[in-house]
Amino acid sequence: MEEKVPMTALGNEALHNELRKLKFEDRPAIVAAIEEARGHGDLSENAEYHAAREQQSFIEGRIQELESALSRAQVIDPKTLSGDKVLFGATVKVLDLETEEEHTYQIVGQYEANLEKGRLSFISPIAKALIGKSKGDMIEFKTPKGEKSYEILDVQFI
Repeated sequence: MEEKVPMTALGNEALHNELRKLKFEDRPAIVAAIEEARGHGDLSENAEYHAAREQQSFIEGRIQELESALSRAQVIDPKTLSGDKVLFGATVKVLDLETEEEHTYQIVGQYEANLEKGRLSFISPIAKALIGKSKGDMIEFKTPKGEKSYEILDVQFI
């Protein structure tokens, strides 16, 4: 049995949009680019042709990856959840005990994670440390830059 891929509704929609773009815009464009490059003669020394083939390989691989993830998607709507424990989909406000900076993160699926937007993959070290904890709890986790300690200030499902 294949493993489910948890994601938020927003993440599911974004993956569907990316898949549509790859299939109906990027794939036809790269096929046209390959045909054009073929027209330039000797393929063994045709850099445009080789670059286009590499791009085609990337696109086809990404399409397969997205189709696989979407076929196994388990869409979780955080608005349907409640409670005071951090779960998948929760939005968590934390205080960095070293810098005194506050950060807000949402725990999301691996395909929708984006640290710049405060979206943490549930398999990341910080998310693993947060899951199951409640407001007021302290967590410690390892980062590439060393140990970090946070206090959980708030847990919401929005």
